[in-house]
Amino acid sequence: MARAGGITNAVNVGIAVQADWENREFISHISLNVRRLFEFLVQFEATTKSKLASLNEKLDILERRLELLEAQVSTASANPSLFS
Repeated sequence: MARAGGITNAVNVGIAVQADWENREFISHISLNVRRLFEFLVQFEATTKSKLASLNEKLDILERRLELLEAQVSTASANPSLFS
């Protein structure tokens, strides 16, 4: 009888070990995917910041050009004799 109980315990331990390996493998996959997601987000942030900085520079240039054009139109409107 003791032998049968020992086999049952060994089977239970084997099942527990198998379940533990499966859980560890699952956790490993989750951890890897979280790391990949984090790396993607860091790269995305850097790329986005760079692109936004470039767009901001372009907008600044356009705003300065617009201000210059507005000043020229204002000057021309104030002095209609320039067009005669």
